[in-house]
Amino acid sequence: MFIIISFLSPNFEVIANKRMIVISRYFFYKNYVGLSLWPFIILKEVELQNDDVLINHEKIHLKQQQELFIFPFYFFYVLEWLVKTVWYFDGYRAYQNLSFEREAYANEDNLNYLDTRSSYCFIKYLWY
Repeated sequence: MFIIISFLSPNFEVIANKRMIVISRYFFYKNYVGLSLWPFIILKEVELQNDDVLINHEKIHLKQQQELFIFPFYFFYVLEWLVKTVWYFDGYRAYQNLSFEREAYANEDNLNYLDTRSSYCFIKYLWY
């Protein structure tokens, strides 16, 4: 099930669709507009629910989280970010070079990617 909940107004709306839950909420920093926290996709603005590329990017993260049984995903995500932040001396550059993000950005335009994606595909994005 795909449910979109908007908390931006006092009367939030729920729209049913399929396969996942999307919660729209305004609490993001800088350029970040979406966040995947199993089983939710949290968007900066309600209008972003129509951005197929962004939704696909976040769905890729949901698949990664599912593969790693959710909590290990967050552990490895933060661990890789910490290591790369030290390596690059830049937290945003570290974020851009995370294997999970590199896979999602490289394939976000391919709306059929999740249908053909191999399990644990993010591993090949660990190295350049």
